[in-house]
Amino acid sequence: MTSNCERDGNSFGRLPDHLLIEIFIRVPASEWTEISCVKKHWASLFRCECLWQAALAKNFPLADRAKRWPGPIPRGLCKRRFMAFYISKHMFSLDGEEDEIVGHTYLFLKEQLELSVMPPHSGILHGTIIDQFIACGKSRDLAHELASLIWLAVLDNLEENQQNFCLLKRLAQEGDFFLPYPYTRSVKAQWRVFERLFTDFRDCFNHVDYYDILACAKSKFQPIPSACVYLEIFIMTRNVSITFIWYYCRTMFEDGSYFKFNYNSY
Repeated sequence: MTSNCERDGNSFGRLPDHLLIEIFIRVPASEWTEISCVKKHWASLFRCECLWQAALAKNFPLADRAKRWPGPIPRGLCKRRFMAFYISKHMFSLDGEEDEIVGHTYLFLKEQLELSVMPPHSGILHGTIIDQFIACGKSRDLAHELASLIWLAVLDNLEENQQNFCLLKRLAQEGDFFLPYPYTRSVKAQWRVFERLFTDFRDCFNHVDYYDILACAKSKFQPIPSACVYLEIFIMTRNVSITFIWYYCRTMFEDGSYFKFNYNSY
């Protein structure tokens, strides 16, 4: 005899698709991946544009009022729009506003950097982001600020694996060329590349790579202040990790024990 639980489960499985969609979009989006793994039919619903259209209307009711924008980064279908709104809301603090284009730009940069075959130069990607924001009516200063936030968010969310180590190493070794403001990447975004390499990805280095990347860091961030001032500035501001400071500075002076002593003291 079939148990009550089995009967209830079968009844739930026989619900029409529009009711299943109404149930799913009321569950937190962080659990949708697990839900889609329960049944093949449920997984197919999450590939359907109808579910994402309903989720977009429920979670971001102002999305229908958004106008299409000019520029090189397209808006995409409902699933991509939902992802863009979700990223804008949960990853970026924009004074309570949910700016869809910020989420789309984050997705664009992340996808372009993850291309395994001939990814574009970071300068081209940054210029595309700036052009997109300016085309949407942002000021040059705001475009530069938003682009910097997006670069930092993408770099901070890179998983620790060999592919992303190679990506960061490529970004660190890219040649610099002069571009007018706001088409130059912020120093903070460039610094974050080296910070992640020398902290989260330090175990991926071999001897040659380590000194190559260290030489790139020296060339990008010269002149270097004296040891004591250098450490005090960055430790007080907490802009970078102490580990990176020690890695970076210890080859600048013959006596590396000074840095090791101060590093351990903090």
